[in-house]
Amino acid sequence: MKFLIGKKIGMTQIFNEEGTVTPVTVIEAEPNVVIQKKTVEIDGYESVQVATGSIKENKVNKPMKGHYEKAGVEAKRYAAEFRTNEVENYNIGDEIKVDLFEVGEFIDVTGTSKGKGTQGVIKRHGFARGRETHGSKFHRMPGGMGAASYPGRVWKNHRMAGKMGNERVTVQNLEIVRIDTDKNLILVKGAIPGPKKGTVTLKETVKAHK
Repeated sequence: MKFLIGKKIGMTQIFNEEGTVTPVTVIEAEPNVVIQKKTVEIDGYESVQVATGSIKENKVNKPMKGHYEKAGVEAKRYAAEFRTNEVENYNIGDEIKVDLFEVGEFIDVTGTSKGKGTQGVIKRHGFARGRETHGSKFHRMPGGMGAASYPGRVWKNHRMAGKMGNERVTVQNLEIVRIDTDKNLILVKGAIPGPKKGTVTLKETVKAHK
């Protein structure tokens, strides 16, 4: 299992030799440092914790400061844990860089989507709107929510207005089209969740590409 913590830089486009344009998202992934290994014998499952990003020492809380000191590494801004069956291949203090991946590989990218606040059913769920003319007073409302006389209430999970975005989202099967090891950049085909400078995690895809 391959994995990294990265930062979304933004979107652009690149051209191949035939002149075909490909929309890509640029992800910056500074070297990740292994800070802990978990095993079945001690923790009940296998995983590897990595951290990245510089931060002032006084910005780190005491539990995390002790966690980094125990690993013998400098305090970092972001940390994440990845399940893997290859724990023995990692040692505390090892650095993981973008050259772990290869061009043409497919990865899953997880991030926090942009928060949109409270939105209506048209924007949140794609409902059709009402007519604009001939005296209609039905424009952006959700419409009927009941079910006649039975059950006499609104069903659970009925699509309604509410908070939109700011959720953990995973986009699967994104192709890596370019890697810049000097600048720690990975270019993936298509869009990924989150705003610019948002933190994302990259993992080897769990589904075969079709």
